[in-house]
Amino acid sequence: MPEQDAWLSELFEEDEELTDKQKKVMIAAIEIFAEKGYSATSTSEIAKKAGVAEGTIFRHYKTKKDLLISIVSPVMVKFVAPFIIKDLNKVLDREYKHFEDFLTAMLENRREFLVRNLSIVKILIQEIPFHEELKLLFKEHIGLKVIERFVRLVQYYQQKGEIIDLPPLTVVRITFTNVFGLLIARYLVLPEADWHDETETKFTIQFITKGLKP
Repeated sequence: MPEQDAWLSELFEEDEELTDKQKKVMIAAIEIFAEKGYSATSTSEIAKKAGVAEGTIFRHYKTKKDLLISIVSPVMVKFVAPFIIKDLNKVLDREYKHFEDFLTAMLENRREFLVRNLSIVKILIQEIPFHEELKLLFKEHIGLKVIERFVRLVQYYQQKGEIIDLPPLTVVRITFTNVFGLLIARYLVLPEADWHDETETKFTIQFITKGLKP
Protein backbone atom coordinates (compact mmCIF):
# COMPACT_ATOMS: atom_id res chain seq x y z
CA MET A 1 0.00 0.00 0.00
CA PRO A 2 1.31 3.51 -0.83
CA GLU A 3 2.97 5.26 2.06
CA GLN A 4 0.39 8.06 2.10
CA ASP A 5 -2.37 5.48 2.78
CA ALA A 6 -0.57 3.49 5.48
CA TRP A 7 -3.05 4.79 8.08
CA LEU A 8 -5.76 2.58 6.55
CA SER A 9 -3.76 -0.56 7.25
CA GLU A 10 -3.11 0.60 10.81
CA LEU A 11 -6.80 1.32 11.40
CA PHE A 12 -7.89 -2.04 10.05
CA GLU A 13 -5.41 -3.75 12.36
CA GLU A 14 -7.29 -2.21 15.28
CA ASP A 15 -10.69 -3.54 14.13
CA GLU A 16 -11.18 -6.72 16.11
CA GLU A 17 -14.40 -7.59 14.26
CA LEU A 18 -12.51 -8.32 11.05
CA THR A 19 -10.56 -11.50 10.37
CA ASP A 20 -7.03 -11.23 8.97
CA LYS A 21 -8.31 -12.34 5.56
CA GLN A 22 -11.06 -9.70 5.58
CA LYS A 23 -8.51 -7.01 6.38
CA LYS A 24 -6.34 -8.13 3.48
CA VAL A 25 -9.35 -8.14 1.14
CA MET A 26 -10.42 -4.64 2.19
CA ILE A 27 -6.94 -3.17 1.77
CA ALA A 28 -6.47 -4.88 -1.60
CA ALA A 29 -9.88 -3.70 -2.81
CA ILE A 30 -9.17 -0.12 -1.81
CA GLU A 31 -5.90 -0.15 -3.76
CA ILE A 32 -7.43 -1.63 -6.92
CA PHE A 33 -10.66 0.37 -6.80
CA ALA A 34 -8.57 3.54 -6.51
CA GLU A 35 -6.30 2.51 -9.37
CA LYS A 36 -8.81 1.08 -11.85
CA GLY A 37 -12.24 2.10 -10.60
CA TYR A 38 -15.04 -0.12 -9.30
CA SER A 39 -16.46 -1.13 -12.69
CA ALA A 40 -13.10 -2.22 -14.15
CA THR A 41 -12.11 -4.27 -11.10
CA SER A 42 -12.89 -7.98 -10.75
CA THR A 43 -13.20 -9.93 -7.53
CA SER A 44 -10.54 -12.34 -8.82
CA GLU A 45 -8.06 -9.43 -9.02
CA ILE A 46 -8.88 -8.42 -5.46
CA ALA A 47 -8.49 -11.98 -4.22
CA LYS A 48 -5.15 -12.39 -5.99
CA LYS A 49 -3.78 -9.14 -4.57
CA ALA A 50 -5.04 -10.04 -1.09
CA GLY A 51 -3.52 -13.52 -1.31
CA VAL A 52 -6.81 -15.30 -0.64
CA ALA A 53 -9.16 -17.55 -2.61
CA GLU A 54 -11.93 -15.77 -4.52
CA GLY A 55 -14.42 -17.88 -2.58
CA THR A 56 -13.26 -16.15 0.60
CA ILE A 57 -14.67 -12.88 -0.72
CA PHE A 58 -18.05 -14.39 -1.55
CA ARG A 59 -18.31 -15.99 1.88
CA HIS A 60 -18.56 -12.47 3.27
CA TYR A 61 -20.05 -10.50 0.36
CA LYS A 62 -22.75 -11.72 -2.05
CA THR A 63 -21.72 -9.44 -4.93
CA LYS A 64 -18.98 -7.01 -5.90
CA LYS A 65 -21.40 -4.17 -5.08
CA ASP A 66 -21.83 -5.58 -1.57
CA LEU A 67 -18.04 -5.65 -1.26
CA LEU A 68 -17.77 -1.99 -2.30
CA ILE A 69 -20.49 -0.88 0.12
CA SER A 70 -19.12 -3.05 2.93
CA ILE A 71 -15.66 -1.58 2.43
CA VAL A 72 -16.44 2.08 1.85
CA SER A 73 -19.31 2.44 4.34
CA PRO A 74 -17.42 1.48 7.53
CA VAL A 75 -14.26 3.16 6.28
CA MET A 76 -16.21 6.38 5.77
CA VAL A 77 -18.24 6.18 8.98
CA LYS A 78 -15.55 4.90 11.38
CA PHE A 79 -12.39 6.34 9.91
CA VAL A 80 -12.68 8.91 7.12
CA ALA A 81 -15.52 11.05 8.51
CA PRO A 82 -14.03 11.52 12.01
CA PHE A 83 -10.60 12.06 10.46
CA ILE A 84 -11.89 14.69 8.02
CA ILE A 85 -13.89 16.51 10.69
CA LYS A 86 -11.06 16.46 13.23
CA ASP A 87 -8.46 17.47 10.64
CA LEU A 88 -10.60 20.24 9.19
CA ASN A 89 -11.44 21.56 12.64
CA LYS A 90 -7.76 22.45 13.04
CA VAL A 91 -8.52 25.23 10.58
CA LEU A 92 -12.15 25.92 11.42
CA ASP A 93 -11.54 26.29 15.16
CA ARG A 94 -8.94 29.02 14.68
CA GLU A 95 -9.82 32.65 14.21
CA TYR A 96 -8.43 34.29 11.08
CA LYS A 97 -8.61 38.04 10.82
CA HIS A 98 -9.38 38.01 7.09
CA PHE A 99 -11.30 35.66 4.80
CA GLU A 100 -8.22 35.38 2.57
CA ASP A 101 -6.14 34.11 5.50
CA PHE A 102 -8.75 31.49 6.28
CA LEU A 103 -8.89 30.33 2.64
CA THR A 104 -5.12 29.98 2.47
CA ALA A 105 -5.02 27.84 5.62
CA MET A 106 -7.98 25.72 4.48
CA LEU A 107 -6.53 25.05 1.04
CA GLU A 108 -3.21 23.94 2.46
CA ASN A 109 -4.99 21.78 5.04
CA ARG A 110 -7.06 20.05 2.35
CA ARG A 111 -4.00 19.60 0.17
CA GLU A 112 -2.16 17.79 2.98
CA PHE A 113 -5.17 15.57 3.68
CA LEU A 114 -5.58 14.67 0.00
CA VAL A 115 -1.91 13.76 -0.43
CA ARG A 116 -1.95 11.56 2.69
CA ASN A 117 -5.15 9.74 1.75
CA LEU A 118 -5.14 9.69 -2.02
CA SER A 119 -6.49 6.17 -2.55
CA ILE A 120 -9.61 6.46 -0.41
CA VAL A 121 -10.33 9.96 -1.73
CA LYS A 122 -10.17 8.62 -5.30
CA ILE A 123 -12.72 5.95 -4.46
CA LEU A 124 -15.08 8.43 -2.81
CA ILE A 125 -14.92 10.82 -5.76
CA GLN A 126 -15.29 8.03 -8.33
CA GLU A 127 -18.08 6.05 -6.68
CA ILE A 128 -20.25 8.37 -4.55
CA PRO A 129 -22.08 9.89 -7.57
CA PHE A 130 -23.12 6.41 -8.75
CA HIS A 131 -24.15 4.71 -5.51
CA GLU A 132 -27.03 6.19 -3.53
CA GLU A 133 -25.99 4.35 -0.35
CA LEU A 134 -22.58 6.04 -0.37
CA LYS A 135 -24.06 9.40 -1.27
CA LEU A 136 -26.38 9.28 1.75
CA LEU A 137 -23.54 8.18 4.05
CA PHE A 138 -21.30 11.01 2.87
CA LYS A 139 -24.09 13.55 3.32
CA GLU A 140 -24.95 12.31 6.82
CA HIS A 141 -21.46 11.84 8.25
CA ILE A 142 -19.42 14.48 6.43
CA GLY A 143 -21.31 16.83 4.15
CA LEU A 144 -23.89 18.33 6.49
CA LYS A 145 -21.41 18.75 9.38
CA VAL A 146 -18.83 20.50 7.21
CA ILE A 147 -21.33 22.75 5.43
CA GLU A 148 -22.87 23.84 8.73
CA ARG A 149 -19.47 25.02 9.99
CA PHE A 150 -18.68 26.81 6.74
CA VAL A 151 -22.03 28.61 6.72
CA ARG A 152 -21.26 30.06 10.15
CA LEU A 153 -17.82 31.17 8.94
CA VAL A 154 -19.29 32.86 5.89
CA GLN A 155 -21.78 34.72 8.08
CA TYR A 156 -18.91 35.83 10.33
CA TYR A 157 -16.94 37.32 7.41
CA GLN A 158 -20.09 38.84 5.94
CA GLN A 159 -20.68 40.67 9.23
CA LYS A 160 -17.09 41.95 8.99
CA GLY A 161 -17.86 43.30 5.52
CA GLU A 162 -15.40 41.02 3.68
CA ILE A 163 -17.93 38.94 1.72
CA ILE A 164 -20.74 40.15 -0.52
CA ASP A 165 -24.32 39.83 0.71
CA LEU A 166 -25.13 36.50 -0.96
CA PRO A 167 -26.86 33.49 0.61
CA PRO A 168 -24.17 31.76 2.73
CA LEU A 169 -24.75 28.42 0.98
CA THR A 170 -24.05 30.11 -2.35
CA VAL A 171 -20.75 31.42 -1.01
CA VAL A 172 -19.87 27.95 0.30
CA ARG A 173 -20.65 26.40 -3.10
CA ILE A 174 -18.54 28.96 -4.96
CA THR A 175 -15.64 28.47 -2.54
CA PHE A 176 -15.80 24.66 -2.54
CA THR A 177 -16.03 24.51 -6.34
CA ASN A 178 -12.83 26.49 -6.80
CA VAL A 179 -10.78 25.01 -3.95
CA PHE A 180 -11.62 21.38 -4.67
CA GLY A 181 -11.50 21.97 -8.41
CA LEU A 182 -7.85 22.96 -8.02
CA LEU A 183 -7.00 20.00 -5.78
CA ILE A 184 -8.78 17.43 -7.96
CA ALA A 185 -7.10 18.73 -11.12
CA ARG A 186 -3.72 18.85 -9.39
CA TYR A 187 -3.68 15.40 -7.80
CA LEU A 188 -6.29 13.28 -9.60
CA VAL A 189 -6.88 14.53 -13.14
CA LEU A 190 -3.58 16.05 -14.28
CA PRO A 191 -0.94 15.12 -11.68
CA GLU A 192 1.71 14.89 -14.42
CA ALA A 193 1.28 18.53 -15.50
CA ASP A 194 3.93 21.14 -14.71
CA TRP A 195 2.26 22.54 -11.60
CA HIS A 196 3.47 25.55 -9.62
CA ASP A 197 1.55 24.95 -6.42
CA GLU A 198 2.26 28.26 -4.71
CA THR A 199 1.25 30.24 -7.80
CA GLU A 200 -1.91 28.21 -8.43
CA THR A 201 -2.93 28.55 -4.78
CA LYS A 202 -2.41 32.31 -4.93
CA PHE A 203 -4.42 32.70 -8.14
CA THR A 204 -7.27 30.54 -6.85
CA ILE A 205 -7.58 32.48 -3.60
CA GLN A 206 -7.41 35.81 -5.43
CA PHE A 207 -10.18 34.68 -7.79
CA ILE A 208 -12.43 33.66 -4.89
CA THR A 209 -11.83 36.66 -2.66
CA LYS A 210 -12.10 39.26 -5.42
CA GLY A 211 -15.27 37.67 -6.75
CA LEU A 212 -16.88 37.66 -3.29
CA LYS A 213 -15.66 41.09 -2.23
CA PRO A 214 -18.44 43.67 -1.63
